[in-house]
This record gives sequence, C-alpha cells and structure tokens, in this order.
Amino acid sequence: MIIIDGSHGEGGGQIVRSAVALAVVTAKPVTIINVRAGRRKPGLMRQHLTAVNAAAEICGAKVQGAEIASSCLAFEPGAVRPGEYTFRVGTAGSATLVLQTVLPALLIAEGPTKLTLEGGTHNPFAPPFDFLAEAFLPLVNRMGPQVRAQLQHAGFYPAGGGQFTVHIQPSAKLKGFELLERGEILRRHVIACVANLPAHVARRECAKIARQSGWDQSCFEVKEIHDSRGPGNVVMIRIESQHVTELFTGFGQRGVKAERVAGDVWQEAREYLAAEVPVGPHLADQLLLPLGIAAHHGSRGAFVTMPLTRHSTTHIEVLQKFLEVNITVTQNDRQGVHVELKNGRRL
Repeated sequence: MIIIDGSHGEGGGQIVRSAVALAVVTAKPVTIINVRAGRRKPGLMRQHLTAVNAAAEICGAKVQGAEIASSCLAFEPGAVRPGEYTFRVGTAGSATLVLQTVLPALLIAEGPTKLTLEGGTHNPFAPPFDFLAEAFLPLVNRMGPQVRAQLQHAGFYPAGGGQFTVHIQPSAKLKGFELLERGEILRRHVIACVANLPAHVARRECAKIARQSGWDQSCFEVKEIHDSRGPGNVVMIRIESQHVTELFTGFGQRGVKAERVAGDVWQEAREYLAAEVPVGPHLADQLLLPLGIAAHHGSRGAFVTMPLTRHSTTHIEVLQKFLEVNITVTQNDRQGVHVELKNGRRL
C-alpha cells in the first residue's frame, strides 16, 4: 500500500488525480491522507470526486472515502477495462481534469476507448480543452497511442454544461521522446472568445495584445459562441513552432477589465518566447506523467522547459512513489531547465 500525504507540496487536487491515475496504471493500491489540505476548502470537491469515481469505473476499483469533503481516500485498483464511458461532473467543475485522471491507463489498455465528458471545458486553474487538443495530445500521440478529441459544447465557469469526446487507440507501451528545441516559429494566433457577452470584449482583448506584441492583424480572431449554457470569456495565444505547439490562456472575470485579462495572458506568452524553450510551465506539468510511464517501460524521455512550478515538483514526488524512474532536473546554459526521465531499475 502506497501512502500519499496530500498536504505536501502544492497541497491540492493534482496530488489526488495523479496518485489515482498512477494507481490504475501500476495496479498498486494507494491511500491519500490530508486530501487537499493546502486549499481554503480542503477535502474532495465535486470534480475530484468525479475523477476518482471515473478511475474506479474503468478498473473496477474498491474505494473508501469517496465523498464530498472527505480528507482520506483509499483506492485499490483492479484490471483496466477499455470501452465506452460517459463521465459527468454535474457542476462547472473541470471535465478536462477528469480526463487527466483516466487517460494514462487507457493509453496502454488492451483495447480502444471512447470517452464522453461533461462539465466545465474552459475553467480557470485547469487546462482548457484547446490546450489538450492542440498542445498536449499531439505530443502524447508521438508516444505510440492515437488520441482524438472533439468539442461539442463549450462550458464556462460557473454555468458549466460543456461536453467533449475523446477517442483513444492505445499502445502496449509508451515511447519517450526528446523535445529540446522549439525550432522556427511557424504561426502566431490569438483567438478571443465570448459566450453570451458583447463582442467588443473580445475585440478589446485582441487590440491589447496587438499593441503589446506588434503582431500583424492577420494573427487575431474574434469568436462568438452561441450554444454556451452561461456567459464566458477566454483569450488564447497559440504559438505554433517547428517541434511543438504551445497555448496560453486567460479567462474573463466579473469586475476585471478585458485589457487586464489580455495583458496577463500576453505576459505568460512573452515570457515563454523570451525563454527560447520548447515547453512552457503548464505543458511541462502535463508531460511528466506520460513520460514517466514511458521511462518505467524502459524508454527515455527529455524536454527543456522554464523553471518548474510547485505543481511540477510535487508531481515528480508522486511519480517516484509509483514508478521505477529517475527524474533529473538541471539548469541549462540559458533561461531554461533540462528534465530527463529514464528507467530507475538497478542493473
């Protein structure tokens, strides 16, 4: 039995999601204590509970403590069962974080899977659907599996109501890769979306980024979403390069000016461009788990990124509790760090 203290490191929901995901992948039971102790409202919330229950469903796990506000969770996985599943968060909680929990095991399952996920698709503090589809999943597909995601309806906080589907053609093992150079930038694209809000909000966001970046007007797009359950605003900056696509996101909030939202997301993108690394901080966090599984399978992986976030350093600690993997993080000659994952078995 592996014991994880949920108060360590970033102290949030990622510890729960990663620990449960790795339990399913490795067939090792886990108990998580002090669940989300580092948050203002500790314990399991609806979206975490949905993720745990989804993971339990795909492997027939025995679970104790799977209830709202629970501070202790025991998860004993069974064999992974590919197939067709629908998972509903039931609130505006992030459906993409539910995918994050079940995807790793399904990438190496014995057959294909179709997932339908309902809830929030564009939430603050969670990877939006576009990030998964355009930045993360293309890199996963380099590892052997083939994963396709399609958005049916966008769901913004607090109304939710979004839906997307994911088709997974698995691979017996994951293959690592190296992503050490960004390569030539091929395209810069800014898309500002509004749902049940005036279009001038999105136009102002584009104008702000245009002034700060100096990019040509052809780089900018305003999109009005008409089938959202509630209001929402998201501005995304996509940097498509020779070896990787990165995507940075800002969300509109009540009482926050459109120019502030745009300025904040431009700052993230600007720092990434200035660092001259291929992998941004959020994508680095997402890559650790599949590359860790690949290293456990004996296939080395490496990437260059910006200084690791607390999310990522916590993620590394959880990975090393489940997998036979060595993870080294070293400063390179420029502004970034080199992350290498390789098999940790003793010869």
